[in-house]
Amino acid sequence: MTPRSASGASASAPAADRRRTFPPTSEATGPATTWWGRAWVEALEALSLDPARLARGRAYADAGHVDTITVTPGRVVAYIRGSRARPYRADIRLRTLADEDWDDFLDAAAEDPAHLEALLAKTMPQALLDPLARLSGTPLLPATAGDLLPSCTCPDAGRPCKHAAALCYQVARILDEDPFVVFLLRGRDEREILDALTRRNAAHTATATRAPAPTPALPAREALAHGPLGTLPDPLPLPPHPGTPPSYPHTRDAPDPLTLDHLATDAATRAHAFLTTGTDPIDGLTAWQDAVRIAAAQPGSGLTAATRHLYTSLTRALGRTPTDLAKAVAAWRQGGPTALSVLDGLWDPPAGPFDRARSTLLALGHPDLRPWHNHLTADRCQLRYGRDGLWYGYESDGADDWWPAGTAGGDPVDVLARLMEP
Repeated sequence: MTPRSASGASASAPAADRRRTFPPTSEATGPATTWWGRAWVEALEALSLDPARLARGRAYADAGHVDTITVTPGRVVAYIRGSRARPYRADIRLRTLADEDWDDFLDAAAEDPAHLEALLAKTMPQALLDPLARLSGTPLLPATAGDLLPSCTCPDAGRPCKHAAALCYQVARILDEDPFVVFLLRGRDEREILDALTRRNAAHTATATRAPAPTPALPAREALAHGPLGTLPDPLPLPPHPGTPPSYPHTRDAPDPLTLDHLATDAATRAHAFLTTGTDPIDGLTAWQDAVRIAAAQPGSGLTAATRHLYTSLTRALGRTPTDLAKAVAAWRQGGPTALSVLDGLWDPPAGPFDRARSTLLALGHPDLRPWHNHLTADRCQLRYGRDGLWYGYESDGADDWWPAGTAGGDPVDVLARLMEP
């Protein structure tokens, strides 16, 4: 079987959803420590004919010159900062696998519970890779120089240049932490892998397990004929943490599985809190406040594949827009429901702290902030006085579209200073 090229990878999920980004780090982490990370480095070193370029690339990676790394099927891209002001863009391509090769790999993984357990623990069982290499002729990890195809916008014609080499070394460190990245490079993301393994494991279990014998039944009248039953046993001990929801498959006309995962995780957390404390942590929230709370618990602001569907589902149900929700999430992160009320409502504060704040800011050399209800505005910075006695920072790009920024505080001078920091 011939693996497909990066441009011809099969797509059971949209390409835009198959993307992971890894922020830059300035901390040197040393060489790859796992066998799969070392295999990646060995393929890089087999590719290079110039050890000096590799050494310079490793030094670049150790010095934190590799910027944010973006991984998509068959491709890794990052900007590498060197001696020039403008960084170079390094690009590494890896051939993706055909659907048939993935079927061979997933079947082998699901047949052995140890393999499945290892993958769920974010480790790569080496014995699992042999069937794929034997059946398809292509190993999952790069094994030859032809598996890794580097390129760079720098003028160096080396293969690889020091910028592409730096990216390769940094990718090896990412693989140490999460081997599912190499699955994405070969064409399937983590959710697809886990969903496929879940379905296969369920099918194997159903085939191998016989239906248990029916439990003998006893009519309730006969059970109570000899007097009342004994006392109920003690309740089961409360687990230390909320449970993990199941893996939801992606099927046609069904809700987005990632959105279901978010909502199920939130429900489990609420249930655990209720069992622990006897109170619902979100009792009294409106539907809009609850939607904002759920969205704010996720990283990002609806811009990633993991949160885009969630934002769309929440806003569609409440007749709002994703922009409304993103702005409300920023407010919620400032201070929960109170900060959200500052975003949504105007009020006229009594004379005292509000008036003194304007005079104090002017005396300290800040621009004259124009008062309007509970707002103090100057150019692109704004302070809003909340009913809780705190000041909330807002900023605008000049289009009179104000967004929550920074953290709230009791001193308007500190809040404005943090807001005006470059």
